[in-house]
Amino acid sequence: MRFAASTLIVSAIVFLYFRWLHVNPTTVGFTLLLAILLISAAWGLRYATFTAIIATVAYNFFFLPPLFRFTIADPQNWIALLAFLFTAVVASQLSERARRGMAYADQRRREVEKLYSFSQQLWLSENVFELLNIIPKHIIDSFTVSGAALFVEGKQETYFFDEASRSRFPADQLKSISDRGEPVLDREHRICFMPLRMGLRSVGALGLSDCDLSRESLEAIGSLVAISIERANTMDKLSRSEAARESDRLRSVLLDSVTHEFRTPLTSIKAAAETLLSEVELDKPQRKDLLQVINEESDRLNRLVGEAGEVAQLDAHQLQFSFEMHQLYEPIEAAIRNSQPALRRHPVECTITKSLPSVRMDVDRITEVIVHLLDNAAKYSAPDTPIHITAELRDSEIVTSVADHGPGVDEMEQEMIFEKFYRGRDQRMIIQGTGMGLPIAKAIVELHGGTIGVTSQLGRGSLFYFSLPVA
Repeated sequence: MRFAASTLIVSAIVFLYFRWLHVNPTTVGFTLLLAILLISAAWGLRYATFTAIIATVAYNFFFLPPLFRFTIADPQNWIALLAFLFTAVVASQLSERARRGMAYADQRRREVEKLYSFSQQLWLSENVFELLNIIPKHIIDSFTVSGAALFVEGKQETYFFDEASRSRFPADQLKSISDRGEPVLDREHRICFMPLRMGLRSVGALGLSDCDLSRESLEAIGSLVAISIERANTMDKLSRSEAARESDRLRSVLLDSVTHEFRTPLTSIKAAAETLLSEVELDKPQRKDLLQVINEESDRLNRLVGEAGEVAQLDAHQLQFSFEMHQLYEPIEAAIRNSQPALRRHPVECTITKSLPSVRMDVDRITEVIVHLLDNAAKYSAPDTPIHITAELRDSEIVTSVADHGPGVDEMEQEMIFEKFYRGRDQRMIIQGTGMGLPIAKAIVELHGGTIGVTSQLGRGSLFYFSLPVA
């Protein structure tokens, strides 16, 4: 089609000048030369060379005397004809070279754009295992290749895009490419092997099938993959190091908090025991009071040990549950009984909506949640102020709340108080506590599929609530 089109263009120019526009041969030659240059720029060198030959023959036959013969009478016309043919071919070659250069530059531009898109995909993942599994897929998606395989030195593992890639790129061959550190480009079979290098150190190798990428692009891909793997490894190490530091910090905070809280009941128990063992004469009510102190402080000590153990179990995901269908009034009544020492100076007002549906729960754990909320309410409320307990059905959840008349919780701290060992900055030096109760309550409620939260106003009190889904 293009050869026919080139012939048609030359014929049209010859017909135009020969039949209608009677001009000198020089004008005709320049017009034909311009057509040859345009064809070279649009279609390439071989079409321009064919056009130059056809144009030379037509120029000789129609415009150089003697006309209508393939002979030239004037020797100067031979020089003009050869100059025309030479100029046409050279100009066509130059135009083709510029065209190829433009195509090569456009190809490199597209490769750079693909490399940029590929690098953006690599930075999205910071997990090493996830990154290594998706690198072959990212390469397939970003570049015109049909198969990809990745070998990583540190893990001594190979990751493939599909089963065809697994059979095409043996692990031993990829490992040898990584060990040698030199690329292997089989252009005949369109298979490329590229080592992944970080400076002088090889971190793996990459295999690509149906690969027409330039060596420079392959080296850039290898460098990007190597950098992303090293970055993910570094982030993983930093995360582990940060987790270890955080674990050490939590242990230290737990030890300090528990040690401080242990001293108060131990001091009370020790003082009461020494008084009972002394030779001081005590009447029956006094002895009973001291024994009551020992009993209550022992319960408090036991509860502190239990909370510390629960925190450790929560961190290790080893907290055991026994789910059964129960009415919510059961844990509420049990919690009020268990919290009697803390509630001695607080009247409790309990409002439970009648005919609440049963809830699938671990009744002992939900009792523990309510005990924590009641203890906090009693601890932070002024003596003789009431504590309100309500339970009602909202949509498909039963919401239980404990309201007090304490100092309230600042809005900035309402999320933080559910973190381990955190205690309100205005109360931590006044009210004793470990900061373990609310985090334990939150973990228990969330493992039941519910939520826990607080609404509060400074100086007006707080309302802690948790919801449990209806079975």
